[in-house]
Amino acid sequence: MLRRQFLALAALMVNARVGAVGPGGGESTVTLFLAGDVMTGRGIDQILPHPSSPEIYEQWLRSAREYIEVAEHVSGPIPREVDYPYIWGDSLAVLQAAQPAARIINLETAVTTSDDHWPGKGIHYRMHPSNLPVLTAAGIDCCVLANNHVLDWGYDGLGETLATLRGGGIAVAGAGEDRPSAAAPAIIDLDMGRRILLFAIGHGSSGISPGWSASDKEAGVWRLAALSSNGIDEVGAAVARFKRRGDIAIASIHWGGNWGYELDPDMRTFAHDLLDHAGIDLVHGHSSHHPLGLEVYNNRLILYGCGDFINDYEGIRGHEQFRSDLRVMYLPEIDADSGELVAMRMPVFQSHKFSLRRARDEDVTWLARELDEQSRRLGDTGIEAGAGELVLRRG
Repeated sequence: MLRRQFLALAALMVNARVGAVGPGGGESTVTLFLAGDVMTGRGIDQILPHPSSPEIYEQWLRSAREYIEVAEHVSGPIPREVDYPYIWGDSLAVLQAAQPAARIINLETAVTTSDDHWPGKGIHYRMHPSNLPVLTAAGIDCCVLANNHVLDWGYDGLGETLATLRGGGIAVAGAGEDRPSAAAPAIIDLDMGRRILLFAIGHGSSGISPGWSASDKEAGVWRLAALSSNGIDEVGAAVARFKRRGDIAIASIHWGGNWGYELDPDMRTFAHDLLDHAGIDLVHGHSSHHPLGLEVYNNRLILYGCGDFINDYEGIRGHEQFRSDLRVMYLPEIDADSGELVAMRMPVFQSHKFSLRRARDEDVTWLARELDEQSRRLGDTGIEAGAGELVLRRG
């Protein structure tokens, strides 16, 4: 209890040192690009210039190329050996216009040539390292790796993933050669001495095996055993070691199931405690295949589930009621002096032929209605449909 109180006091002192103010901080505001799961393996990898071996070890399919055929059955021919911007489609023009200071995704794919697939695991994602330009084409600054696919191709696959991303100038968080490196934040330098500190955490509810936990002597992911006060203490201690004046601390968490809007109450309590007691300014949640309701808590943003942004699920039947073909780009504007949310744009896209195109007005309206209902269950935050994007409303 005394340790918890100390961490809470430390978080308050950090906020006091950065001169906490309300929204509208002018030059202190920072725009981010946050996305949920980006899966560039399997069928996506097969249409890129340097595909991996297509062999997979799933119950129903044995070749990654079959996922292209499934998509083509509903969408028509998909080109092969596409240029690297292809999969991002219309989202690149939106990113270019928004000019976010940092671009952060959950990369749910090992980047490796390893053939050492994890035994007993039904799904394995990998992208050939030579296809790394598919990430740099979108200017990705940081890949979150604390998820249930980064070790799909064994420890050699994880090591090659870390080396390839770092070698390409992309920061990583949430996985490492040992627990200290997995728990260390990715640090993204901004103007005027400000920084983004990105702490990436995994939880077992998303399917991350306890055996994937990094230890003092073994590689793996930063996996919390439970969404508990001990976890808050652990995150708070990590934040206290790194956070300084003008930093924005983000907790990126892979948690929860793939389908459904219902939130585990422990997730919500944990998110609140991260903001109240651990020095975190924004919670970036992912694992759900479709967007979940969001919350603005004490003027800080909680994204419980961003939904997938890129994958090869096109044409796969089941769960159609959740419209997982619709993808949301989150562009929050944060006041770096206070960590508070100033504003947020949420452009909406639709996956078509493994590429993102702007969603139709009727689809944006449908998604706004669904997310408004879910968000208002969490507080006074609502969602409305705008011109090609979702609009956040408070009160």
